[in-house]
Amino acid sequence: MTAWNEKHERLKTILQGYESVLVAFSGGCDSALVSKAARLELGRDAVLTVTAKSPSLAANEVGEVDAFVRRHDIRHAWIETRELENSNYAANPTNRCYFCKSELYDRLEPLRLERGLRCIASGTNTEDLGDWRPGLGAAREHGVKNPLAEAGLLKSEIREISKTLDLETWDKPAAACLSSRIPYGEAVTREKLRQVDQAEAILKAEGFRVVRLRHYGERAVIEVGPEEKNRLENPRLRQGVFKKISALGFFSVEIDPEGYRPGKLNPPHLLSVQP
Repeated sequence: MTAWNEKHERLKTILQGYESVLVAFSGGCDSALVSKAARLELGRDAVLTVTAKSPSLAANEVGEVDAFVRRHDIRHAWIETRELENSNYAANPTNRCYFCKSELYDRLEPLRLERGLRCIASGTNTEDLGDWRPGLGAAREHGVKNPLAEAGLLKSEIREISKTLDLETWDKPAAACLSSRIPYGEAVTREKLRQVDQAEAILKAEGFRVVRLRHYGERAVIEVGPEEKNRLENPRLRQGVFKKISALGFFSVEIDPEGYRPGKLNPPHLLSVQP
């Protein structure tokens, strides 16, 4: 038995111990596995997945979430979160995610109680514990369970298990909330989030899978996956993309020659610090 097979069995045991659970479902690979595994171990009626709608959620994610829960026969609910109305969040401090997750869990807890579910679970994995994740502090304060991390699962192992379970999310690129495209200290606004979402949709429509549009006021910087950078050297493609993104309200559009790298906007002193 491989290491990830053993961890998968451990995950099953952990989920069985919950008896019933509300899963905070972002639509990403990690929370998708928690949702499916809980559905398999606990049964349909004992699992409710919940996704938050807010301006920081990419528009294309809505359809993908709906399609996933339908295909896998998982109970699901949408809720609205209003983190943008919190001045602490909108000011975009380095612990912005703490205020976002606090808002989320504050809204999930009453729903959990209303539905008679024993706990809330997230898609946090082992590797997240070593990254800058202020939202983990909010999770601890709300008693949120992290079954993937508890099982010791790494991202690569989560993808392997997801593939064996025939989850369409098994190779889905990581997709942090749209606010992460705005440098810390620069205010998060609905308009900026709209520009980021629409610009990234333009790039995805051209077939790019790993996409980030960094928002520097009137300047937009495109990041794509390292293996996709060469495509942007095509003058026709590049000019077309630049024209469409400029039309969203950017004075200039640039390409980051390094491509996408997780945590690029994090100040260096945060990279090795966990709240």
